[in-house]
Amino acid sequence: MEPILLFNFLGPEMLVIVFAILLLFGGKKIPELMKGVGKGIKEFNNARATIETELKEGMKDADKKSEDGPIIK
Repeated sequence: MEPILLFNFLGPEMLVIVFAILLLFGGKKIPELMKGVGKGIKEFNNARATIETELKEGMKDADKKSEDGPIIK
């Protein structure tokens, strides 16, 4: 059974897509567009790293509390 690839673009298809983007946005707008995409990716990665750090710290705190034993009042 052959796997289904969602975005399996090869030579001719990729050239048509690049040409269409060039026609739609023009040569001067593409660097601005890519700059915006880069900023978005950077912001996403920073948010992901922040969430990952917070989760790890929370897990460490939970492990420390469980090692101390149950709290008896």
